[in-house]
Amino acid sequence: MKKLFLLIVVTLCVCMSFMLFASASYPDRNITNVLVWSAGGGTDACNRVVMAEMAKILGVNVNVVNKTGGAGGSVGMNYAYSQPSDGYTLCGLSESCVTAGVQGGFDKRMNVWEYFIIGGSPDVVSVSANTPYMTLKDLIEGAKTDPGTIRAGASAAGSIHHLNLLALEDGSGAKFNYIPYTGSAPAQNAAMTGEVSVVVTSVAEQAQLIRGGKLRPLAVLIPESFVLAGETLPSAFDSYPGLSEYLPISQAIGFAIKADAPDDIKAVLIDAFDKALMTDTFVKWAEDNYYVVSGATGSEGVEIFNKLESLFAWTLWDLQAAKVDPATLGIPKP
Repeated sequence: MKKLFLLIVVTLCVCMSFMLFASASYPDRNITNVLVWSAGGGTDACNRVVMAEMAKILGVNVNVVNKTGGAGGSVGMNYAYSQPSDGYTLCGLSESCVTAGVQGGFDKRMNVWEYFIIGGSPDVVSVSANTPYMTLKDLIEGAKTDPGTIRAGASAAGSIHHLNLLALEDGSGAKFNYIPYTGSAPAQNAAMTGEVSVVVTSVAEQAQLIRGGKLRPLAVLIPESFVLAGETLPSAFDSYPGLSEYLPISQAIGFAIKADAPDDIKAVLIDAFDKALMTDTFVKWAEDNYYVVSGATGSEGVEIFNKLESLFAWTLWDLQAAKVDPATLGIPKP
């Protein structure tokens, strides 16, 4: 019995020593970032720029591998979550991944991850160039005068752009006729052709159309104004302070590590991440692509995703667009 006890103690000591050594030498080999969305998209581009900068700081390659498919990017998330919690597998994701649970793709809360939030492009309310609305107040007053008659396009029910439209209605008292589209591009095309009068998508997605005079921007749905190609887009909060109760609902593009990874490994990644966001390469990329940089990590990042998960999940459930009751996953109501 004593020999067995000693063997167990020795084995535990060896394992602990190995883990401490592995953590202390981290990283000593290449890291893989499993990206849940397709190559060429915003989350992909954003992660690739940051990973390239972090690789220079960490002294190893950080390879971005796209594993797409499944509800809310669940194929890539499930794969990344199945890997060891040793810091050598990251998961590139965005705020849209918080819908995976209620869509039946991921059977866990999103707090099983710890996040590194790069940022995102804010949503902007724009109208067709041939509409009479020159300011956000013009639009809101028109929507209040004839509730439900002004057609507003955004991507699918429960998407971030749809939620921003709902928040605009709640915060201003307006009521639009929401028309869902399969993505931002179709919604913007509908606004240009006059199929809808209003469109809510991101500044990055609308930038070329705004510069070309195809869309007229009225306001961004964040507390601060935003400069696009020398033009200042006002904040919707300036005209409707009550929006602060519902907004901002911002993109949260970045990557994650399993929450149970060792703290010293997280600390190494946080340091490299912070430094990467300050490099000239990333700063210029963010400016050129109209990104508002976050940099949230640790408990701050988890809190942001917890709020997004609660809001997205329960909105989908209320819209009868969810397969799984958020309550069964322990997701609190917003």
